[in-house]
Amino acid sequence: MFIHVEQAKYLDGYKVWLAFNDGAEGEIDLSSELHGEIFEPLKDVSFFKSFTLDGHTLSWSNGADFAPEFLREQVRCIRKETHI
Repeated sequence: MFIHVEQAKYLDGYKVWLAFNDGAEGEIDLSSELHGEIFEPLKDVSFFKSFTLDGHTLSWSNGADFAPEFLREQVRCIRKETHI
C-alpha cells in the first residue's frame, strides 16, 4: 500500500494534524525538520501554515514538501482504524 495524506489541519506553531489512507491519524511537529534551503521559508509560521495537499502530501508554494511515508513514520498516532 502506498501511503497518502488524505487530510491535514494546521494546529499551532509547526504542528499539523494528519489523516492517512491506512486509517492512521495524529499530530506531527515539524519544527525540527525545517533545515536546508527549501525549508528555510517554512520557519515563518505564517508561511508554514499555508500548506496544501498536493501529490498526496503536504506541499508549499516554494516547492517544499515531505514524503508521505516520512510523515506517517513521524506522526504521533492518535488513532488507527482496523478493518476486520
